[in-house]
Amino acid sequence: MRDQFSNTQQIRKPAVVSKGGIVAAQSRRAAEVGAAILADGGDCVDAVVATTFALGVLEPWMSGLGGGGAMVLYRAREDRYEVIDYGMRSPRGIRFEDYPLTGDGAASDLFPWPRVKDDRNLHGPGSIAVPGVVAGMEEAHRRHAKMPWAELLGPGVALAGEGLAVDWWTTLMISSVAADLRRYPASAAAYLKDGLPPNAQWGIKADVRLPQDRLKATLAHLAAQGPRDFYQGDLARSIAADVQAGGGPLSVEDLASFRAHLREPLRIPYRGGGVYATPELTCGPTLAHALRLLQDSLPAEHGTPDASAYTAYALALQSAYRERLQDMGDADGRRALGAEYLAPACTTHFSVVDRDGNMAAVTQTLLSTFGSKFVTPQSGITMNNGVMWFDPTPGGPNSLAPGKRCLTNYTPVLAQIADGRRLALGASGGRRILPAVMQMLSFVMDYGMDLDAAIHQPRIDASEGPVVIGDMRLPAQVRDELRARFDYEDARIQTLPMKFACPSIVLRDGATNSGATEIFQPWGDAVAEG
Repeated sequence: MRDQFSNTQQIRKPAVVSKGGIVAAQSRRAAEVGAAILADGGDCVDAVVATTFALGVLEPWMSGLGGGGAMVLYRAREDRYEVIDYGMRSPRGIRFEDYPLTGDGAASDLFPWPRVKDDRNLHGPGSIAVPGVVAGMEEAHRRHAKMPWAELLGPGVALAGEGLAVDWWTTLMISSVAADLRRYPASAAAYLKDGLPPNAQWGIKADVRLPQDRLKATLAHLAAQGPRDFYQGDLARSIAADVQAGGGPLSVEDLASFRAHLREPLRIPYRGGGVYATPELTCGPTLAHALRLLQDSLPAEHGTPDASAYTAYALALQSAYRERLQDMGDADGRRALGAEYLAPACTTHFSVVDRDGNMAAVTQTLLSTFGSKFVTPQSGITMNNGVMWFDPTPGGPNSLAPGKRCLTNYTPVLAQIADGRRLALGASGGRRILPAVMQMLSFVMDYGMDLDAAIHQPRIDASEGPVVIGDMRLPAQVRDELRARFDYEDARIQTLPMKFACPSIVLRDGATNSGATEIFQPWGDAVAEG
Protein backbone atom coordinates (compact mmCIF):
# COMPACT_ATOMS: atom_id res chain seq x y z
CA MET A 1 0.00 0.00 0.00
CA ARG A 2 1.43 3.36 -1.02
CA ASP A 3 1.64 5.77 1.90
CA GLN A 4 0.63 9.42 2.02
CA PHE A 5 3.40 10.90 4.16
CA SER A 6 5.79 13.75 3.44
CA ASN A 7 8.96 12.96 1.49
CA THR A 8 10.80 16.11 2.63
CA GLN A 9 10.27 16.14 6.38
CA GLN A 10 13.45 15.80 8.43
CA ILE A 11 13.68 14.97 12.12
CA ARG A 12 16.81 15.03 14.29
CA LYS A 13 17.44 14.41 17.95
CA PRO A 14 21.03 15.34 18.89
CA ALA A 15 22.98 13.15 21.28
CA VAL A 16 23.60 14.58 24.77
CA VAL A 17 27.21 14.90 25.97
CA SER A 18 28.25 15.43 29.59
CA LYS A 19 30.98 14.81 32.16
CA GLY A 20 28.18 13.78 34.50
CA GLY A 21 25.86 10.79 34.41
CA ILE A 22 23.20 10.29 31.73
CA VAL A 23 19.93 8.36 31.54
CA ALA A 24 18.58 7.57 28.05
CA ALA A 25 14.96 6.39 28.15
CA GLN A 26 11.77 6.22 26.09
CA SER A 27 10.22 8.76 28.46
CA ARG A 28 11.97 12.08 29.01
CA ARG A 29 10.27 12.55 32.35
CA ALA A 30 11.44 9.15 33.57
CA ALA A 31 14.97 9.94 32.36
CA GLU A 32 14.79 13.19 34.35
CA VAL A 33 13.90 11.17 37.46
CA GLY A 34 16.98 8.97 37.00
CA ALA A 35 19.23 11.92 36.21
CA ALA A 36 18.08 13.72 39.37
CA ILE A 37 19.03 10.64 41.41
CA LEU A 38 22.52 10.74 39.86
CA ALA A 39 22.80 14.46 40.62
CA ASP A 40 21.95 13.71 44.26
CA GLY A 41 24.95 11.39 44.47
CA GLY A 42 23.19 8.16 43.57
CA ASP A 43 24.86 5.19 41.93
CA CYS A 44 23.93 4.02 38.43
CA VAL A 45 21.76 1.32 40.05
CA ASP A 46 19.95 3.91 42.19
CA ALA A 47 18.99 5.61 38.93
CA VAL A 48 17.89 2.26 37.48
CA VAL A 49 15.48 1.62 40.37
CA ALA A 50 14.01 5.12 40.35
CA THR A 51 13.67 5.19 36.54
CA THR A 52 11.97 1.78 36.53
CA PHE A 53 9.18 2.80 38.89
CA ALA A 54 8.74 6.13 37.11
CA LEU A 55 8.41 4.39 33.74
CA GLY A 56 5.74 2.07 35.12
CA VAL A 57 3.63 5.12 35.91
CA LEU A 58 4.40 7.19 32.81
CA GLU A 59 4.12 4.55 30.07
CA PRO A 60 1.95 1.77 31.57
CA TRP A 61 1.41 0.21 28.15
CA MET A 62 5.09 -0.80 28.05
CA SER A 63 6.19 -1.91 31.52
CA GLY A 64 5.49 -1.64 35.21
CA LEU A 65 5.05 -3.59 38.43
CA GLY A 66 3.20 -6.31 36.53
CA GLY A 67 6.01 -7.03 34.04
CA GLY A 68 9.43 -8.65 33.86
CA GLY A 69 12.83 -8.03 32.34
CA ALA A 70 16.60 -8.22 32.58
CA MET A 71 19.55 -5.89 33.00
CA VAL A 72 23.25 -6.03 32.18
CA LEU A 73 25.48 -4.10 34.58
CA TYR A 74 29.09 -2.91 34.45
CA ARG A 75 30.73 -2.12 37.78
CA ALA A 76 33.68 0.14 37.06
CA ARG A 77 35.63 -0.26 40.33
CA GLU A 78 35.71 -4.06 40.00
CA ASP A 79 35.82 -4.02 36.16
CA ARG A 80 33.03 -6.62 36.24
CA TYR A 81 29.97 -7.38 34.13
CA GLU A 82 26.88 -9.12 35.47
CA VAL A 83 23.30 -9.93 34.48
CA ILE A 84 20.23 -9.77 36.71
CA ASP A 85 17.45 -11.87 35.18
CA TYR A 86 13.89 -11.23 36.35
CA GLY A 87 11.95 -12.71 33.47
CA MET A 88 8.44 -13.98 34.12
CA ARG A 89 7.31 -17.56 34.80
CA SER A 90 4.05 -19.36 34.16
CA PRO A 91 1.94 -20.02 37.29
CA ARG A 92 2.39 -23.43 38.89
CA GLY A 93 -1.33 -24.06 38.77
CA ILE A 94 -1.67 -23.57 35.02
CA ARG A 95 -3.33 -26.44 33.12
CA PHE A 96 -3.50 -27.33 29.42
CA GLU A 97 -7.19 -28.16 29.66
CA ASP A 98 -7.98 -24.57 30.64
CA TYR A 99 -6.70 -23.39 27.23
CA PRO A 100 -8.75 -25.41 24.71
CA LEU A 101 -8.04 -24.84 21.04
CA THR A 102 -10.79 -23.51 18.80
CA GLY A 103 -9.60 -25.06 15.56
CA ASP A 104 -10.03 -21.65 13.90
CA GLY A 105 -6.45 -21.23 12.76
CA ALA A 106 -3.68 -19.06 14.19
CA ALA A 107 -4.14 -16.62 17.04
CA SER A 108 -4.66 -12.95 16.34
CA ASP A 109 -1.39 -11.62 17.73
CA LEU A 110 0.67 -12.61 14.68
CA PHE A 111 2.42 -15.61 16.18
CA PRO A 112 2.03 -19.20 15.04
CA TRP A 113 0.20 -20.81 17.96
CA PRO A 114 -3.28 -22.21 17.32
CA ARG A 115 -6.07 -20.03 18.60
CA VAL A 116 -7.32 -20.65 22.15
CA LYS A 117 -10.97 -20.33 23.11
CA ASP A 118 -11.84 -16.75 24.12
CA ASP A 119 -8.17 -15.79 23.52
CA ARG A 120 -7.61 -16.75 27.15
CA ASN A 121 -3.84 -16.89 26.60
CA LEU A 122 -3.72 -13.41 25.03
CA HIS A 123 -5.62 -11.21 27.47
CA GLY A 124 -7.37 -11.35 30.82
CA PRO A 125 -6.45 -13.10 34.09
CA GLY A 126 -5.71 -16.41 32.36
CA SER A 127 -2.84 -14.82 30.40
CA ILE A 128 -0.93 -13.52 33.43
CA ALA A 129 2.50 -14.93 34.35
CA VAL A 130 4.37 -14.32 37.61
CA PRO A 131 5.77 -10.75 37.34
CA GLY A 132 9.45 -10.09 38.03
CA VAL A 133 10.16 -6.35 37.89
CA VAL A 134 9.95 -5.73 41.63
CA ALA A 135 12.21 -8.74 42.33
CA GLY A 136 14.71 -7.48 39.78
CA MET A 137 14.83 -4.07 41.43
CA GLU A 138 15.12 -5.75 44.84
CA GLU A 139 18.19 -7.72 43.74
CA ALA A 140 19.86 -4.76 42.03
CA HIS A 141 19.20 -2.53 45.04
CA ARG A 142 20.53 -5.14 47.47
CA ARG A 143 23.74 -5.58 45.50
CA HIS A 144 24.70 -2.04 44.54
CA ALA A 145 22.42 0.79 45.65
CA LYS A 146 23.57 3.66 47.86
CA MET A 147 20.20 5.29 48.51
CA PRO A 148 17.23 3.96 50.55
CA TRP A 149 14.53 1.95 48.75
CA ALA A 150 11.72 4.28 49.84
CA GLU A 151 13.56 7.35 48.53
CA LEU A 152 14.00 5.76 45.11
CA LEU A 153 10.29 4.96 44.82
CA GLY A 154 9.29 8.46 45.89
CA PRO A 155 9.32 10.01 42.41
CA GLY A 156 7.08 7.23 41.08
CA VAL A 157 4.61 7.82 43.92
CA ALA A 158 4.55 11.54 43.12
CA LEU A 159 4.05 10.93 39.39
CA ALA A 160 1.14 8.58 40.07
CA GLY A 161 -0.38 11.31 42.23
CA GLU A 162 -0.35 13.65 39.23
CA GLY A 163 -2.39 11.21 37.14
CA LEU A 164 -1.55 9.94 33.66
CA ALA A 165 -1.20 12.97 31.38
CA VAL A 166 -3.14 12.60 28.13
CA ASP A 167 -1.40 13.84 24.99
CA TRP A 168 -1.62 12.49 21.44
CA TRP A 169 0.84 9.68 22.17
CA THR A 170 -1.14 8.56 25.24
CA THR A 171 -4.34 8.61 23.20
CA LEU A 172 -2.73 6.64 20.38
CA MET A 173 -1.44 3.90 22.69
CA ILE A 174 -4.73 3.54 24.57
CA SER A 175 -6.75 3.59 21.33
CA SER A 176 -4.71 0.72 19.89
CA VAL A 177 -6.10 -1.69 22.53
CA ALA A 178 -9.26 0.06 23.77
CA ALA A 179 -11.49 -2.79 22.60
CA ASP A 180 -9.73 -5.19 24.98
CA LEU A 181 -9.37 -2.70 27.84
CA ARG A 182 -13.17 -2.35 27.80
CA ARG A 183 -13.53 -6.04 28.72
CA TYR A 184 -12.29 -5.49 32.29
CA PRO A 185 -13.97 -2.93 34.58
CA ALA A 186 -10.83 -1.85 36.45
CA SER A 187 -8.95 -1.45 33.16
CA ALA A 188 -11.71 0.61 31.62
CA ALA A 189 -11.87 2.78 34.73
CA ALA A 190 -8.09 3.34 34.63
CA TYR A 191 -7.60 4.11 30.95
CA LEU A 192 -10.93 5.01 29.28
CA LYS A 193 -13.50 7.79 29.62
CA ASP A 194 -17.12 6.72 29.08
CA GLY A 195 -15.75 3.55 27.51
CA LEU A 196 -13.67 5.43 24.93
CA PRO A 197 -10.02 6.54 24.70
CA PRO A 198 -9.37 9.96 26.26
CA ASN A 199 -8.32 12.87 24.07
CA ALA A 200 -6.19 15.90 24.78
CA GLN A 201 -8.07 19.18 24.39
CA TRP A 202 -7.27 22.04 22.00
CA GLY A 203 -6.95 24.74 24.64
CA ILE A 204 -3.37 25.68 25.47
CA LYS A 205 -4.10 25.46 29.20
CA ALA A 206 -6.15 22.28 28.98
CA ASP A 207 -4.76 19.45 31.11
CA VAL A 208 -6.45 16.07 30.71
CA ARG A 209 -5.35 13.43 33.21
CA LEU A 210 -6.41 9.92 34.15
CA PRO A 211 -6.32 9.39 37.94
CA GLN A 212 -3.89 6.75 39.22
CA ASP A 213 -4.92 6.80 42.87
CA ARG A 214 -4.83 3.02 43.38
CA LEU A 215 -1.41 2.75 41.76
CA LYS A 216 -0.16 5.64 43.88
CA ALA A 217 -1.32 3.88 47.06
CA THR A 218 0.32 0.64 45.91
CA LEU A 219 3.67 2.33 45.20
CA ALA A 220 3.55 4.16 48.54
CA HIS A 221 2.84 0.85 50.30
CA LEU A 222 5.70 -0.83 48.44
CA ALA A 223 8.03 2.03 49.33
CA ALA A 224 7.17 1.74 53.02
CA GLN A 225 7.03 -2.07 53.31
CA GLY A 226 9.86 -3.01 50.96
CA PRO A 227 9.99 -5.16 47.81
CA ARG A 228 9.20 -8.51 49.49
CA ASP A 229 5.68 -7.31 50.26
CA PHE A 230 4.94 -7.63 46.53
CA TYR A 231 5.70 -11.35 46.79
CA GLN A 232 4.99 -12.33 50.39
CA GLY A 233 2.89 -9.62 52.03
CA ASP A 234 -0.43 -7.83 51.81
CA LEU A 235 0.23 -6.75 48.25
CA ALA A 236 0.92 -10.33 47.14
CA ARG A 237 -2.35 -11.52 48.66
CA SER A 238 -4.23 -8.67 47.00
CA ILE A 239 -2.76 -9.37 43.56
CA ALA A 240 -3.42 -13.12 43.73
CA ALA A 241 -6.97 -12.59 44.98
CA ASP A 242 -7.79 -10.21 42.12
CA VAL A 243 -6.35 -12.50 39.45
CA GLN A 244 -8.05 -15.61 40.84
CA ALA A 245 -11.36 -13.78 41.18
CA GLY A 246 -11.15 -13.22 37.43
CA GLY A 247 -10.42 -16.90 36.78
CA GLY A 248 -6.63 -16.78 36.45
CA PRO A 249 -4.23 -19.32 38.02
CA LEU A 250 -1.71 -16.91 39.62
CA SER A 251 -1.43 -17.73 43.35
CA VAL A 252 0.22 -16.39 46.49
CA GLU A 253 2.54 -19.42 46.32
CA ASP A 254 3.66 -18.41 42.82
CA LEU A 255 4.55 -14.95 44.07
CA ALA A 256 6.21 -16.13 47.29
CA SER A 257 8.61 -18.44 45.44
CA PHE A 258 9.71 -15.93 42.81
CA ARG A 259 13.27 -14.59 42.89
CA ALA A 260 15.46 -12.68 40.46
CA HIS A 261 18.64 -14.49 39.43
CA LEU A 262 22.22 -13.27 39.09
CA ARG A 263 23.70 -14.76 35.92
CA GLU A 264 27.01 -14.65 34.12
CA PRO A 265 26.75 -12.53 30.97
CA LEU A 266 27.18 -14.14 27.59
CA ARG A 267 30.48 -12.68 26.34
CA ILE A 268 30.62 -12.30 22.56
CA PRO A 269 34.07 -11.42 21.13
CA TYR A 270 33.80 -8.75 18.44
CA ARG A 271 36.34 -6.54 16.65
CA GLY A 272 38.97 -6.80 19.35
CA GLY A 273 36.45 -5.97 22.04
CA GLY A 274 33.55 -7.76 23.66
CA VAL A 275 29.77 -7.59 23.78
CA TYR A 276 28.16 -8.69 27.06
CA ALA A 277 24.61 -9.94 26.59
CA THR A 278 21.87 -11.72 28.50
CA PRO A 279 22.14 -15.53 28.22
CA GLU A 280 19.60 -18.32 27.90
CA LEU A 281 15.96 -17.34 27.27
CA THR A 282 16.67 -14.03 25.54
CA CYS A 283 17.98 -12.91 22.16
CA GLY A 284 21.55 -12.89 23.48
CA PRO A 285 22.49 -16.27 21.90
CA THR A 286 20.95 -15.19 18.59
CA LEU A 287 22.92 -11.94 18.72
CA ALA A 288 26.10 -14.01 19.20
CA HIS A 289 25.32 -15.96 16.03
CA ALA A 290 24.68 -12.78 14.04
CA LEU A 291 27.83 -11.00 15.25
CA ARG A 292 29.99 -14.04 14.51
CA LEU A 293 28.81 -14.02 10.91
CA LEU A 294 29.09 -10.26 10.64
CA GLN A 295 32.68 -10.19 11.85
CA ASP A 296 33.61 -12.66 9.11
CA SER A 297 31.73 -10.87 6.32
CA LEU A 298 32.04 -7.15 7.10
CA PRO A 299 35.46 -5.48 6.89
CA ALA A 300 36.14 -3.08 9.74
CA GLU A 301 36.41 0.45 8.38
CA HIS A 302 35.45 4.00 9.15
CA GLY A 303 32.94 6.05 7.21
CA THR A 304 29.36 4.89 6.73
CA PRO A 305 27.88 1.52 5.77
CA ASP A 306 27.37 0.92 2.04
CA ALA A 307 25.18 -1.55 0.16
CA SER A 308 27.55 -4.45 0.86
CA ALA A 309 27.37 -3.68 4.59
CA TYR A 310 23.57 -3.69 4.65
CA THR A 311 23.59 -6.92 2.65
CA ALA A 312 25.91 -8.42 5.28
CA TYR A 313 23.55 -7.22 8.02
CA ALA A 314 20.57 -8.87 6.33
CA LEU A 315 22.33 -12.19 5.69
CA ALA A 316 23.67 -12.40 9.25
CA LEU A 317 20.27 -11.67 10.74
CA GLN A 318 18.42 -14.12 8.50
CA SER A 319 20.89 -16.88 9.37
CA ALA A 320 20.60 -16.13 13.08
CA TYR A 321 16.81 -16.23 12.96
CA ARG A 322 16.83 -19.53 11.06
CA GLU A 323 18.92 -21.07 13.84
CA ARG A 324 16.63 -19.51 16.43
CA LEU A 325 13.62 -21.22 14.86
CA GLN A 326 15.14 -24.68 14.96
CA ASP A 327 15.01 -25.07 18.73
CA MET A 328 13.11 -22.98 21.20
CA GLY A 329 11.85 -22.83 24.73
CA ASP A 330 12.58 -23.75 28.31
CA ALA A 331 13.15 -27.49 27.91
CA ASP A 332 15.74 -29.75 29.55
CA GLY A 333 19.17 -28.91 28.21
CA ARG A 334 17.88 -26.50 25.58
CA ARG A 335 17.95 -22.74 25.92
CA ALA A 336 17.81 -21.47 22.33
CA LEU A 337 14.70 -19.59 21.25
CA GLY A 338 12.42 -19.63 18.30
CA ALA A 339 9.05 -18.68 16.93
CA GLU A 340 8.15 -16.19 19.63
CA TYR A 341 9.98 -13.64 17.49
CA LEU A 342 6.89 -13.50 15.29
CA ALA A 343 4.79 -11.89 18.01
CA PRO A 344 4.56 -8.12 18.37
CA ALA A 345 5.41 -6.84 21.82
CA CYS A 346 5.56 -3.66 23.80
CA THR A 347 8.67 -3.08 25.82
CA THR A 348 10.72 -0.29 27.33
CA HIS A 349 14.48 0.00 27.33
CA PHE A 350 16.70 2.51 29.08
CA SER A 351 20.44 2.84 29.49
CA VAL A 352 22.38 4.57 32.30
CA VAL A 353 25.94 5.69 32.89
CA ASP A 354 27.09 7.50 36.03
CA ARG A 355 30.02 9.83 36.61
CA ASP A 356 32.15 6.93 37.91
CA GLY A 357 31.67 4.87 34.77
CA ASN A 358 29.17 2.35 36.12
CA MET A 359 26.72 1.39 33.36
CA ALA A 360 23.39 -0.38 32.96
CA ALA A 361 21.32 -1.63 30.03
CA VAL A 362 17.78 -2.38 31.25
CA THR A 363 14.90 -3.91 29.27
CA GLN A 364 11.46 -4.46 30.79
CA THR A 365 8.15 -5.54 29.30
CA LEU A 366 4.49 -6.40 29.73
CA LEU A 367 4.83 -8.33 26.44
CA SER A 368 1.78 -7.04 24.50
CA THR A 369 0.56 -3.44 24.61
CA PHE A 370 -0.91 -3.05 28.12
CA GLY A 371 0.04 -6.70 28.69
CA SER A 372 -3.03 -8.74 29.65
CA LYS A 373 -5.19 -5.59 29.51
CA PHE A 374 -6.17 -6.61 33.05
CA VAL A 375 -5.72 -4.06 35.85
CA THR A 376 -5.95 -5.51 39.35
CA PRO A 377 -8.98 -3.81 40.95
CA GLN A 378 -7.50 -3.41 44.43
CA SER A 379 -3.94 -2.32 43.59
CA GLY A 380 -4.27 -0.70 40.15
CA ILE A 381 -1.44 -2.74 38.59
CA THR A 382 -1.49 -3.40 34.84
CA MET A 383 -0.50 -7.06 34.54
CA ASN A 384 1.55 -8.86 31.87
CA ASN A 385 0.30 -11.50 29.44
CA GLY A 386 3.31 -13.81 29.67
CA VAL A 387 1.23 -16.93 29.04
CA MET A 388 0.89 -15.68 25.44
CA TRP A 389 4.43 -16.84 24.72
CA PHE A 390 3.74 -20.55 25.32
CA ASP A 391 2.55 -22.93 22.62
CA PRO A 392 -0.93 -24.14 23.69
CA THR A 393 -0.35 -27.50 21.95
CA PRO A 394 1.53 -30.17 23.93
CA GLY A 395 4.82 -31.86 23.15
CA GLY A 396 7.12 -28.99 22.17
CA PRO A 397 9.98 -27.35 24.06
CA ASN A 398 7.90 -24.19 24.40
CA SER A 399 4.58 -25.87 25.18
CA LEU A 400 2.50 -24.49 28.03
CA ALA A 401 3.51 -25.98 31.39
CA PRO A 402 3.56 -25.00 35.08
CA GLY A 403 6.44 -22.94 36.48
CA LYS A 404 8.13 -22.42 33.12
CA ARG A 405 10.18 -19.38 32.15
CA CYS A 406 8.74 -17.17 29.43
CA LEU A 407 10.57 -16.63 26.18
CA THR A 408 11.75 -13.11 25.47
CA ASN A 409 12.94 -10.99 22.57
CA TYR A 410 14.83 -8.48 24.65
CA THR A 411 18.52 -7.91 24.10
CA PRO A 412 20.10 -5.48 26.59
CA VAL A 413 23.87 -5.39 26.04
CA LEU A 414 27.03 -3.71 27.22
CA ALA A 415 30.06 -3.49 24.95
CA GLN A 416 33.75 -2.88 25.51
CA ILE A 417 35.14 -1.42 22.28
CA ALA A 418 38.70 -1.97 21.10
CA ASP A 419 39.39 1.78 21.20
CA GLY A 420 38.61 1.91 24.94
CA ARG A 421 35.04 3.21 24.77
CA ARG A 422 32.16 1.40 26.46
CA LEU A 423 28.45 1.50 25.65
CA ALA A 424 25.15 0.32 27.08
CA LEU A 425 22.44 -0.43 24.54
CA GLY A 426 19.05 -2.02 24.05
CA ALA A 427 15.74 -1.36 22.36
CA SER A 428 12.02 -1.94 22.43
CA GLY A 429 10.11 -3.40 19.51
CA GLY A 430 9.57 -7.14 19.96
CA ARG A 431 11.12 -9.16 17.15
CA ARG A 432 12.71 -6.00 15.69
CA ILE A 433 14.97 -5.49 18.74
CA LEU A 434 17.79 -7.79 17.66
CA PRO A 435 18.36 -6.18 14.23
CA ALA A 436 18.49 -2.72 15.79
CA VAL A 437 20.94 -3.76 18.51
CA MET A 438 23.22 -5.56 16.08
CA GLN A 439 23.37 -2.60 13.69
CA MET A 440 23.89 -0.01 16.43
CA LEU A 441 26.80 -2.11 17.73
CA SER A 442 28.22 -2.26 14.21
CA PHE A 443 27.85 1.49 13.63
CA VAL A 444 29.93 2.18 16.74
CA MET A 445 32.34 -0.79 16.72
CA ASP A 446 32.89 -1.25 12.98
CA TYR A 447 32.59 2.33 11.75
CA GLY A 448 33.78 4.28 14.79
CA MET A 449 30.64 6.43 14.93
CA ASP A 450 29.79 8.61 17.87
CA LEU A 451 26.24 8.40 19.21
CA ASP A 452 24.97 11.39 17.25
CA ALA A 453 25.99 9.72 13.99
CA ALA A 454 24.86 6.24 15.05
CA ILE A 455 21.36 7.20 16.20
CA HIS A 456 20.70 9.04 12.91
CA GLN A 457 22.13 6.32 10.65
CA PRO A 458 19.30 4.52 8.78
CA ARG A 459 18.81 0.82 9.55
CA ILE A 460 17.21 -2.24 8.01
CA ASP A 461 15.06 -4.91 9.64
CA ALA A 462 15.32 -8.61 8.74
CA SER A 463 13.17 -10.23 11.42
CA GLU A 464 10.26 -11.26 9.16
CA GLY A 465 11.69 -14.39 7.54
CA PRO A 466 12.78 -13.70 3.95
CA VAL A 467 11.51 -10.11 3.93
CA VAL A 468 14.06 -7.30 4.37
CA ILE A 469 12.69 -3.88 5.33
CA GLY A 470 14.77 -0.81 4.54
CA ASP A 471 14.54 2.72 5.89
CA MET A 472 13.48 5.03 3.05
CA ARG A 473 16.22 7.44 4.13
CA LEU A 474 18.84 4.97 2.86
CA PRO A 475 20.59 6.05 -0.35
CA ALA A 476 18.80 4.92 -3.51
CA GLN A 477 21.76 2.74 -4.55
CA VAL A 478 21.64 0.83 -1.26
CA ARG A 479 17.90 0.27 -1.55
CA ASP A 480 18.19 -0.82 -5.18
CA GLU A 481 20.88 -3.39 -4.36
CA LEU A 482 18.87 -4.76 -1.44
CA ARG A 483 15.80 -4.98 -3.69
CA ALA A 484 17.78 -6.95 -6.25
CA ARG A 485 19.06 -9.40 -3.61
CA PHE A 486 16.09 -9.88 -1.24
CA ASP A 487 12.32 -9.79 -0.97
CA TYR A 488 12.61 -6.10 -0.11
CA GLU A 489 10.18 -3.46 1.12
CA ASP A 490 10.74 0.24 1.84
CA ALA A 491 9.37 1.60 5.11
CA ARG A 492 9.28 4.93 6.86
CA ILE A 493 10.48 5.48 10.38
CA GLN A 494 7.18 6.30 12.09
CA THR A 495 5.68 6.22 15.53
CA LEU A 496 2.91 3.65 14.98
CA PRO A 497 3.03 1.02 13.74
CA MET A 498 6.81 1.06 14.13
CA LYS A 499 8.63 -0.91 11.45
CA PHE A 500 11.96 -0.60 13.25
CA ALA A 501 12.90 -0.97 16.91
CA CYS A 502 13.40 1.93 19.31
CA PRO A 503 16.95 1.99 20.79
CA SER A 504 18.23 3.90 23.82
CA ILE A 505 22.00 4.06 24.25
CA VAL A 506 24.74 5.62 26.39
CA LEU A 507 28.47 5.65 25.66
CA ARG A 508 31.53 6.45 27.79
CA ASP A 509 34.73 7.74 26.20
CA GLY A 510 37.35 8.40 28.84
CA ALA A 511 35.58 10.59 31.41
CA THR A 512 33.00 11.90 28.92
CA ASN A 513 29.54 10.37 28.63
CA SER A 514 26.99 10.66 25.83
CA GLY A 515 23.45 9.41 25.36
CA ALA A 516 20.85 9.15 22.60
CA THR A 517 17.39 7.71 21.91
CA GLU A 518 15.44 6.82 18.77
CA ILE A 519 14.73 10.08 16.97
CA PHE A 520 11.14 9.17 16.05
CA GLN A 521 10.11 8.12 19.59
CA PRO A 522 8.08 11.19 20.59
CA TRP A 523 8.75 11.00 24.34
CA GLY A 524 12.28 9.58 24.44
CA ASP A 525 15.32 11.60 25.47
CA ALA A 526 18.76 11.27 26.96
CA VAL A 527 19.02 13.48 30.07
CA ALA A 528 22.25 14.47 31.81
CA GLU A 529 22.44 15.01 35.56
CA GLY A 530 22.45 18.58 36.76
